[in-house]
Amino acid sequence: MPVSRRSFIKAVGATSAGLPFTAPGIISAQSPGEKLNIAAIGVGGRGWSDVNSASQGHNLVAFCDVLTGVSARKGGYTEAAKKWPKARRYQDWRKLLDESRDIDAVTISTPDHMHALPTLAAMRLGKHVFTQKPLTHTIHESRVLMMEARRCGVATQMGIQNQSLVGHRTTAALIRAGLIGKIKEAHGWSHKGWAGPKEGRPSRPDATPKGLDWDLWLGVAPRRPYANKIYQPMNWRGWLDFGSGTLGDMGIHIMEPLVSSLGVGPPVSVKSLGLPPNPETWQPGNTIQYEFAGNEYTAKALFPYLWRDGKAGRPPLAISEYLPAGLKLPRQGTLFVGEKGAIIHPHGGSPMVFPMDLLTGYDMPTLEKRGHYDSWRESIRTGKPACASFDFSAPLTETVLLGNIAVRFPNEKLKWNTKDLRFTNNNKANAFVRSEYRKAWETEGL
Repeated sequence: MPVSRRSFIKAVGATSAGLPFTAPGIISAQSPGEKLNIAAIGVGGRGWSDVNSASQGHNLVAFCDVLTGVSARKGGYTEAAKKWPKARRYQDWRKLLDESRDIDAVTISTPDHMHALPTLAAMRLGKHVFTQKPLTHTIHESRVLMMEARRCGVATQMGIQNQSLVGHRTTAALIRAGLIGKIKEAHGWSHKGWAGPKEGRPSRPDATPKGLDWDLWLGVAPRRPYANKIYQPMNWRGWLDFGSGTLGDMGIHIMEPLVSSLGVGPPVSVKSLGLPPNPETWQPGNTIQYEFAGNEYTAKALFPYLWRDGKAGRPPLAISEYLPAGLKLPRQGTLFVGEKGAIIHPHGGSPMVFPMDLLTGYDMPTLEKRGHYDSWRESIRTGKPACASFDFSAPLTETVLLGNIAVRFPNEKLKWNTKDLRFTNNNKANAFVRSEYRKAWETEGL
């Protein structure tokens, strides 16, 4: 009998005493040669890459996608059916999890607003989870997933694949070794500017494409009519109800070296210097000031970080005396300004050190290659945390999403208490820490 939305969501929201919870194969100490049974929720676009990489060398036993027709992006339901003809096929992820007794681990590759609920449900059924970035759509959801992962004892990983690149890890090693001295400030930027139409949604609905369950796609978000090419296949990133703008798409990548290199936690304050979002969509350019508590790697007790995206452009070279005139900054990246020099980390690339003579005679660290999906599977096998476990990725997501709250209150410095998950000087801002789920999708804890 098909699982009903109400009964499934009720079960997900239950306490551990009422769940069919069995902490899985974790750490059931799998032998190195034992194959995992993996399921995938979302198999188009990024999901296609996730399911192929995560299941490599293992068993893909089930997959799900709300679009059972041909995907406008790579992969999708029909391609998955061809590649894994013996795998069980679903359109409703709740049905997949309801029949998941043989499943060890699940990938979740959905729009941002539908990251938290399937992830929580899978963990409470004892499944290891790999969830795409940003971890969640709200700060509250991130904290819930982090705490629930600890309780359930499952292996977790956020899909932030660049974190595993040798270049990213080399930047962190150079910063921590003090190559450019203590860090005075840092800057991050992206040329992307995810935004939807200023006027909001179309006035007239379109017919839903064949094979798309639009209600399932909306999930926890408020109900609205389908509109052709307005929300899919990727335009959802620019809509407040579904996506997290450029910060959620690229900021999560570009702020990662900041966290890995300096070990900073969520900021103590955040301030937007740009325009507020449109009524329903993000702006195409943001400038956001973060302040973090300083530590042994920073030159100041309060460490400043400035984020720019879209129309806001790149930081000026004059920020650091060590940057040569005429230097062309990458389209996306991070700049660390130190007491003795500067490091530019291009997104997905390797560190650029200025002045270059700092490297004369310097013994560069030799780092082994690391697979992001391998790290997750190794965590399943050994019980050791993956490189982007929820203990790492939930605070990183919190940091990123604080910027998306700040843009709603331009030019106002919002002071943040991460322990209590609240702003101490603006109660209106606290309303955006958590969002209401659509009726019938409401879940205890979320």
